[in-house]
Amino acid sequence: MKLKKQRSASRVGAVVLNTEKENSRNGLTAVVLSFLVFSMIGLAYASEPLYRIFCQVTGYGGTTRIAVFDNKSSVAENSITVRFDANVNKLLPWRFKPMQNKIILKPGEQAMAFYEATNVSDKPIVGTAVFNVAPFKVGEYFNKIECFCFTEQVLLPGQTVQMPVTFFVDSSIVEDRNTKEVNTITLSYTFYASDDQSEAENLSKISLKMKKSINNPGETQIIQPG
Repeated sequence: MKLKKQRSASRVGAVVLNTEKENSRNGLTAVVLSFLVFSMIGLAYASEPLYRIFCQVTGYGGTTRIAVFDNKSSVAENSITVRFDANVNKLLPWRFKPMQNKIILKPGEQAMAFYEATNVSDKPIVGTAVFNVAPFKVGEYFNKIECFCFTEQVLLPGQTVQMPVTFFVDSSIVEDRNTKEVNTITLSYTFYASDDQSEAENLSKISLKMKKSINNPGETQIIQPG
């Protein structure tokens, strides 16, 4: 009888021990998973510039590539149509549109298109454009040589500018079985207000000083030559 009680107690102890171990293991797993989730989120924010570079180099996600045009590159026989699309974030008081609806070219040929932007607000604003092409799978074949999207744009109140983009579609697009049937590509831009508006603020200060000088000519010191 005494032996049975000891065996029963041993079994209970083993069950309790196993339960504690399982709870401990589950707790450790939860901690590790939580750490991995937060680490991945942090890495995503930290590596955003690297991600953009990766997209520009590979054309991933419809991101067009930056390249140097080779005049000796081959030109495909069949033509392809490039359509142009323009969008503005609702927080940016600009008008933005393509100057042409489409361009027909042959893969391997260089082309230039223009977009127009107007600042409809009463203050200078720094804008930045993001871009992609559709269908996404042609991103690695769409190459930009020069583009207004490479730098931020500063527009004064009421100012309108025409901005060029020079590009070519790699002729190897017709050799890829996944893209050789594509005959239309859409190049799309969306303008956002830049996070850094310091340049626009400096322009506003300069403009304000000039207005004060005009309204108060006595306060302006004129230095005579000699």
